[in-house]
Amino acid sequence: MSASTQVRLANDIAAQFAHLDHDTAVTGIVAHLRDFWDPRMRAQLLAHVADGGQGLDPLVREAAGRLA
Repeated sequence: MSASTQVRLANDIAAQFAHLDHDTAVTGIVAHLRDFWDPRMRAQLLAHVADGGQGLDPLVREAAGRLA
């Protein structure tokens, strides 16, 4: 999967949780990524974050930190 597609998908997930308080949103994103993204997708996301996470919603960046 391309990085741009993955960023779009991750940001779409963040948008679904954005109406919640910060901690609940991040926890929800983490749960979604663990439940619905396969290990390769999560590894690619973590690699993208390690490279600066360009284009990612800040909630996704924080959630990725909790995935590691």
